[in-house]
Amino acid sequence: MSLFGLGNRNQKTFRPKKSAPSGSKGAQLQRHIDATLGSGNLREAVRLPPGEDLNEWLAVNTVDFFNQVNILYGTLTEFCTASTCPTMTAGPKYEYRWADGVAIKKPIEVSAPKYVEYLMDWIEAQLDNESIFPQKLGAPFPPNFQDVVKTIFKRLFRVYAHIYHSHFQKIVSLKEEAHLNTCFKHFVLFTWEFRLIDKGELAPLYELVESILQ
Repeated sequence: MSLFGLGNRNQKTFRPKKSAPSGSKGAQLQRHIDATLGSGNLREAVRLPPGEDLNEWLAVNTVDFFNQVNILYGTLTEFCTASTCPTMTAGPKYEYRWADGVAIKKPIEVSAPKYVEYLMDWIEAQLDNESIFPQKLGAPFPPNFQDVVKTIFKRLFRVYAHIYHSHFQKIVSLKEEAHLNTCFKHFVLFTWEFRLIDKGELAPLYELVESILQ
């Protein structure tokens, strides 16, 4: 079983798994991620490999983390419903509303599963847009690339925050807490290494984040 394998029971992902940007560079960086993750040293695994382009590294990892959150949330779709989670919350103090700035300009209150559906559709559209995530080797990244990446990670964090606050007991009963914790640790270390999420956004899971970073 791989570090991010969930066994056969949970192979239904929330949507089809995305592959890394094509071209030898994306595949090469993906192999580097797999190899370093296999060593079990997550702090080492998140670092930019010597001589590599930062944007290429961010791009390949963004696809990877998108897939991880998809798989994790996919195990909870029967428990996270519009009736159990009528709003997208992370504990009593934090509620997230959806807006993408295009189709939905003013933030709207939606159920947690609807929020995640909107979010995954939005991220997938960014990943499939070659002017943002270029597929061809050597094609330039846009000037706002890192801003897009930061927004993706900020919003993926909200899915983790919802899972921990609303569904952790279910994760424990499914015996997936070790997997969830490993995925989240990897996510936190990566976002911290490249300063992708503002500290204030981490507030719903601040104690957990602090324990990971110590």
